Amino acid sequence: MKKRKLKVPHTLVILFGMVILAQILTYLIPAGSFQRVEKANGQLQVVPGSFQFSTGAPVLSPWACLTAIPKGFSGAHEIIFFVFIIGGAFAVFRATGAVDAALGALLRRLGHRPFWLVAGGTALFTVGSSTIGFGEEYFPFIPVLIILALALGYDRITAVAIIMVGYGIGYGAAIINPFTIIIAQNIAELQPSSGLWYRLVLLAIFLPIGIYHVWSYAKKVGQDPAASLVAGVSMPEGMSISSGPDGKTQQNHSPMTTTHKLILTAVGLSLVVLIYGLSKWHWSLVEMQGLFVGLTLVMAIIARMSPNRTAVEFGQGAASLTSTALLIGVARAIQVLLNEGGIVDTMVYSISLPLQQLPGALSAVGMFFVQSLANFFIPSGSGQAFVTMPIMAPLADLVGVSRQVAVLAYQFGDGFSNILVPTQAVIVGALAIAGVPYDRWLRFIIPLMVKIWIVGSVAMAVAVLIGYS
Repeated sequence: MKKRKLKVPHTLVILFGMVILAQILTYLIPAGSFQRVEKANGQLQVVPGSFQFSTGAPVLSPWACLTAIPKGFSGAHEIIFFVFIIGGAFAVFRATGAVDAALGALLRRLGHRPFWLVAGGTALFTVGSSTIGFGEEYFPFIPVLIILALALGYDRITAVAIIMVGYGIGYGAAIINPFTIIIAQNIAELQPSSGLWYRLVLLAIFLPIGIYHVWSYAKKVGQDPAASLVAGVSMPEGMSISSGPDGKTQQNHSPMTTTHKLILTAVGLSLVVLIYGLSKWHWSLVEMQGLFVGLTLVMAIIARMSPNRTAVEFGQGAASLTSTALLIGVARAIQVLLNEGGIVDTMVYSISLPLQQLPGALSAVGMFFVQSLANFFIPSGSGQAFVTMPIMAPLADLVGVSRQVAVLAYQFGDGFSNILVPTQAVIVGALAIAGVPYDRWLRFIIPLMVKIWIVGSVAMAVAVLIGYS
C-alpha cells in the first residue's frame, strides 16, 4: 500500500485555523484589563499593579471568528492598500524594461561575487530597520531581489531572507529605532538612546549570524536546486525569469538605455525622498502610497507609455497581490478576536508572574521569552511597548536588574520574533508577495531563531552581570 504524503495546508487555511483558536481562547481565558492613563502624545499607558479580572465581560458570539475577518481587513487597510499600490507600481516599472536592463548590469558585477549580494543586502536592510524602523517599506524590494536571486541560481527564500533576516536583526538589535527603543526607554523613564554602546556590540554579533545562515542556505541551493525549500512550489505571476534549452537561467538582458537610466534615477530619488519623509517628516503609509502613485506616473511619462497601457499594467500588478491582501487581513483578525475577548492583558499579566520568582540573570532571560510570546498577541512594536513595558520596568526593579535590561528584553522579544510569528503583517506580506508557504519559511527560519535565542539569552545574562544601564 502506497504511503500517503502529508499535505501541508495552504497558509490561508493555517491562519484561519489560528483565528478559530483565538476565539476558543477567549472562552477559556478570563477577561481582564489594566487601568490606563493617557500620555501627552495621546497614547494610553498601562498603570502597573492595576490589573483586575473583568466581571460580566461579554462572551463573543459563535460567529465572531467570521466577523473578525472583515474587521481585520478594516484594521489593516493601510497596509493592504500599500501592497496593492506597490504591486501596480512594480508592474509598470517592469513594463518599462528598466528592471531587466538593471538586472543585466547587476549580474555582470555580482555574477562572480554573489556573497556580497547576500552580505551587503542583509546589512543594508538591518541598518534601515535598526535606525529608522523600516518594515513594510521593504515590500518594493522583494520582487527585484527575487528576480536577481533566481538569475544567480538561488531561490525565492534566499531573496526574502536577505530582506527579512535583515529586518528581524535590525529590530532585535536596534540601535535607535524610534518605534521601539525610544518609546520603550521613555516608558521606562530612561534617557532616550541611552545604552547605545552595548546595542552596537550586539548588532555586530547578530548580523554575522544572520548573514552566515542566509549564505549557507543560498550556497546549498546554488549547488543543488533540488535542495530549495520551495522546490515544486509555483512561482508568483510576473516574477519568473526565462530559461534556455539547457534549463539554465538566461542572462541576455537588454542593454541599458538613457530612458532606463532616467527611470532608475527616478526610482532612486523616490527612495531617498521616502527615507527622508519617514525620518524627518514622520510620514505614514498614506504618504508612502502617494509617493509610489506619483512614481508610477513619472515612470510612465519617461518611458512614453500610453495612459491605457499604464492603467492595464498597474491593474494587473495590483491584482497579482490579491492573495497577499487576503493573508494580511486574516492575520490581523487574530488580534481582533483577542482584543474583543479582552484576554490580551490577562495573557501579559499571567506570563509576567513567574518572572518574579527567578534570580536576576534568569529573570532577564525570562523577560526575553515573555516578550517573544507577547509579540504573537501584540505584533505592533509600539503597542507591545505600551502594554508590557509598564509591567516589565517595575518588575526589573523587583528582581534586581536595571530597567535598561528590561528594555533590552523587550527589544529582543519584539524584534527577533517579527520574522517568525504569523500575526506580524510584515513577514506574512513578504512571504505572500514571494509565494513562499509559511511552513517552508519555518523550516528555513527556525534554525536561525534557535541560534538567536541562545545568543540572545547569553547577551541578556551578560547585560545583568556587567550592570548594563
